[in-house]
Amino acid sequence: MNDAAKEAVSARIQPQEAIAEFAKILWHLRAILVMLGILFFILSVAMYYVGGAVDVATRTPSSPGQTFYFCAVTALTIGYGDVVPTTASGRIVAISLGLLGVLITGVVTASAVYAIQVAAHRAGLRPH
Repeated sequence: MNDAAKEAVSARIQPQEAIAEFAKILWHLRAILVMLGILFFILSVAMYYVGGAVDVATRTPSSPGQTFYFCAVTALTIGYGDVVPTTASGRIVAISLGLLGVLITGVVTASAVYAIQVAAHRAGLRPH
């Protein structure tokens, strides 16, 4: 093996560089992430007031905490089903929360992938 090949084999991505790059990318995207967070908050409030969210176990209207929990679980696309919307507008809000969650996940995942690519480039593992 020549020296360049040996150097390429021994090259490693430095985790601190990847994490620092990821933080820098998220900082650059902060306006988008804040807007998505505000939209999540607005949809959560809408779910509480017009969504008719109900705790399935007790069949009672959900508390603000339970409603926020439902919205977070829906945005994360987990959907346990222990709190459900009972109105048409609540179902529309739930669908919007699911789409918002996919959007947030995509932005964060793409940022992480880009950060790792930049760190790999700096380590000499990825050409220009």
